[in-house]
Amino acid sequence: MRLPTRCLAALLIAAGSGTVLAADPPLRLKNLQRCGDLLSTEQLTFCMSGTGLARGPVRVMLRDRAIEATRKQEGRLRLTLNRKDHQSGPLWLEQGERRSNPVWLTLNGSHVVPAGPDEVARNMDGLTTYVNLVSLIIEEDHDGLAESKRLAEKYGATVVGAIAPLNTYQLRLPVDDLTERDALVLRLGSETSVDAVVVEESGAEEPLEADSQSQPRNSEWVANRFLDAVDFYLRRVPARHARIQTHPVRIGVVERDVDFDSPEFSDYLGACDPDRPRTCVYARDAESPAEHGTSVTGILAARSADPGDSGFLSALEPTSAGFEVIVERNSDAGITANVAASVNLVEDGVRVLNWSWGIHRVGTRDVAGEEVDSLIRSGVAMSGYEELLEEFFLWLRREHPDVLVVNSAGNGSAFSGQDDYRLPSSFITDQLLVVGAHQRDMGKDVPVDHPDYVTKRPSSNIDRRVDITASACTRAATLEPGKRGEVHCGTSYATPMVTGIVGAMLSINPALAPEQVRELLRRSALTIGRNSDFEAAEADDLTAPILPSERSYELDNKDIGRSARLDMRKALELTVDSLQHVR
Repeated sequence: MRLPTRCLAALLIAAGSGTVLAADPPLRLKNLQRCGDLLSTEQLTFCMSGTGLARGPVRVMLRDRAIEATRKQEGRLRLTLNRKDHQSGPLWLEQGERRSNPVWLTLNGSHVVPAGPDEVARNMDGLTTYVNLVSLIIEEDHDGLAESKRLAEKYGATVVGAIAPLNTYQLRLPVDDLTERDALVLRLGSETSVDAVVVEESGAEEPLEADSQSQPRNSEWVANRFLDAVDFYLRRVPARHARIQTHPVRIGVVERDVDFDSPEFSDYLGACDPDRPRTCVYARDAESPAEHGTSVTGILAARSADPGDSGFLSALEPTSAGFEVIVERNSDAGITANVAASVNLVEDGVRVLNWSWGIHRVGTRDVAGEEVDSLIRSGVAMSGYEELLEEFFLWLRREHPDVLVVNSAGNGSAFSGQDDYRLPSSFITDQLLVVGAHQRDMGKDVPVDHPDYVTKRPSSNIDRRVDITASACTRAATLEPGKRGEVHCGTSYATPMVTGIVGAMLSINPALAPEQVRELLRRSALTIGRNSDFEAAEADDLTAPILPSERSYELDNKDIGRSARLDMRKALELTVDSLQHVR
């Protein structure tokens, strides 16, 4: 009888005895979150849970330094840190020779709590909504914490979470049903100090579209010149005649977890020094390699014996200055948690955020006039989310103007730029890059640079708010070396293709501002779709049309008016050229 792969991994040769013994199972960190007093800014308490912890001492390592932790019960640990004595960084467990997956521990205070099974209900739209947890966005001329505590006392609530840089605080309300909640939300919203009330409707992560194709994972990536870009980076960066000094880049991926039992990620266990240089991945451990976070992160950092099947950033290691990929979602508290995680990541030095998620408002219609039925939220929830995301991007522009968010356009075959119906891709800001999805047109025998080499992914959202398209499909990881799982497609997987190339561009020229990154991506882009001649936005406008200014003002250039498709190789070439203009 054949043992499952996870069981085989738990066998070893006992030292000195030559006998095969069943070892302890792999050591994995499944969860790491703030606990205790969530509003404390100096003494921070964290609760951890994991699997594979045997009896005996366990070492908790934070940035290569052992720290004290209390073992509460089987698989659970608790630690308290004084913020002035530590820095945010990777944390992992060690027991004997075993090392767990490293998880990013942030000492920034943004954290919101999810609702328990008894704290959610179905609203009139049939959507799962939080009954007694809401977030208040306090007007900027007020002390957010003091004012939220005042309001909590006034209405018999409790402050339980915070995103302090956005003046946003989470309250637990004294209500038992949605009627009582809605009444209290109206009263809170009428307070002059409250800018908006965020009602959370937490749903599943972006759904996976499974196709029946059997092509290798990277066959779709040819359309974006993936391997050409890897080759250029590996040859041009160390070139003797004009060597380029590369720089480390930290990237944040707002996802739940990654499966470190997969051979693609098993090399990331334990300590990782990005100064070696190498690519490092920090994430909670997932239950299955087919989950969304593993597939998204794999496009950036999967390891493979075949260099052509590796993630983009890990393939650049021989000549890069190191990349850190932090996979973090804060908690399971929906969109509010995504924003809290993003704030912490930015404060920890992330230059690029990958948002492979988005939502549609109830009633959103696709290009054919049919209602979108995936990832929908009520009008009440959308209003709160819009205000929260607006606060986030205003904060970015004010405090972190060099950070770029790369966001999926969505898979509703709808218009991505309709601000009443799609978030967050509809926001107009230089710090948000929106990515649509394309797939190979197998019926066309044309060169890779021909507009008909690919066609729009049928489900991909479109219109002029989309900045660029990238390949839609990847194959999931598995627990067996060299074996690929099902094909997953969607804008979720096009997005990390763009995130990866943006990270590589910033490693070459870290002085690039977000608007300059967009300009280089658009100037270097291949084309997709027919010439729109700048007509009103219709189904043919897959992205914003390429402008004369993006083709050196050549008014007769054949690319003008067409939609933009990612060309990873050309983007790196233009980035190298940009070094000549660095002030």
